Amino acid sequence: MSTDTQSVALVGDEVVTNVARSALFAALTGALAYVSFQLPLSPVPYTLQVLGVFLAGVFLGPTWGFAAMALYVVAGAVGAPVYAYGASGVGSLVSPWGGYLWSYPFAAGVLGYLAHGRDGLTPTGEIALSRLATGLAAATLLIYAFGTLGYAIFADVGLYAALLVAAVPFVPGEILKGVVAVLAARSDRLRAA
Repeated sequence: MSTDTQSVALVGDEVVTNVARSALFAALTGALAYVSFQLPLSPVPYTLQVLGVFLAGVFLGPTWGFAAMALYVVAGAVGAPVYAYGASGVGSLVSPWGGYLWSYPFAAGVLGYLAHGRDGLTPTGEIALSRLATGLAAATLLIYAFGTLGYAIFADVGLYAALLVAAVPFVPGEILKGVVAVLAARSDRLRAA
């Protein structure tokens, strides 16, 4: 009686690594959502979730950045308390700030594409600052577009009023988050990890 001990690799090591990294960035975004507070000018909560979106796009690229944020949105929709203030459920996706949540996979994918191109990851320290800035600006505009439209629809207000409360008050914070993402991308310690 002989036993064959050959192993069969169902997926490659690269896929396993990228799935694990995507799960980590989804979890990081969920943790950053717990940093939530109200600005006096807006009923939309201010959170650090967008920093997670930025980091996923920069460090995972277009495909896996999208996957990480899709995992984050799905995890929250099925009940994991990973949205602002620990919220979860499908109801959050159709709330006045649900448009932001819908935008996260697309924003991470666009940022990853503009930073790295479609052919894969560029070593983060080698991404041109202009590409990073363009990607961050495009991701932010996409998030604001989804967020403003979602707020207008679900809060039943006009687009201009929605823009004034759902986007404008957050611009300074998004600039700071973008700076943190650029610094993280250029950090020798993070590239070595």
